[in-house]
Amino acid sequence: MAHTYPPLNVEVRTPRLTLAGASDELLERLVPLVRAGVADAEPWPFDDPSSFYADSPEREWRWLRAVWTGRARVSPDSWRLYFAVLVDGEPVGMQDLVAGDFTRFGTVSSFSWLAPGSRGQGLGREMRAAVLHLAFAGLGAREAGSDAFVDNEASNRVSRALGYEANGTDWDTRRGEPARIQRWRLTRDAWQRIRRDDIELTGIRECLPVLGIG
Repeated sequence: MAHTYPPLNVEVRTPRLTLAGASDELLERLVPLVRAGVADAEPWPFDDPSSFYADSPEREWRWLRAVWTGRARVSPDSWRLYFAVLVDGEPVGMQDLVAGDFTRFGTVSSFSWLAPGSRGQGLGREMRAAVLHLAFAGLGAREAGSDAFVDNEASNRVSRALGYEANGTDWDTRRGEPARIQRWRLTRDAWQRIRRDDIELTGIRECLPVLGIG
C-alpha cells in the first residue's frame, strides 16, 4: 500500500535484502526484536543515551518515540530516513540515513542495528551498501561518514570493506563510561570505484521535495 508520506514509500532492494521505509506497520513488526534485546553483550555498541539499554517495556516505548520524533523533524537543514531491513520479507533490523544541512554540504551518516540472530551473515555490510547506494546514486550525496567504538569490530570491518578511510578518533560514553570512537569517511569518488549495479531504488523522485533536494 502506498503511503501519503513519500519517505515511507522509499525502498532499496539488493539480491539479499530490502530496506523499506519504516512505516508504523513495520515498526510494530520490529517491536518483538527490540523487546527481546538488541544490545545483548559486551562490548556495548551504542553511545549514550540509547533506548536499547533501557529495560522492557520502557525500551520499546523510548525506541518508538525516537523514531516518531525523527520522522517528524524533517527539513533541508536536518533529516533522518528510517528503514526496516527485510530478509525474505521478515524484519531483522533497521538502517537509518542521517543528514544535516544536506543541501549545502551533501554529507550523510548512517546508523543501524541487527537482531542478534541475524548477525555474522554479512547482512551488516549489505545493508550499509544499500543505504550508501541510496545516498550517492539516489540523493546525490558528496560524502558519507560513519563512526563506531574502536572495539566494535563488526561495524569497523564493514566501513573498511566498503572503502571508507579512517578519519580520526574521538570520545563518547556508553552506559556512562567513556570509550574511544573511530571515525570513517567515504567520498563520492571512492564509492564510485566500488559502485554496484545490482541495487534497485524505488520512490526516490517523490521523496526529494520532502528533503528539500531540488
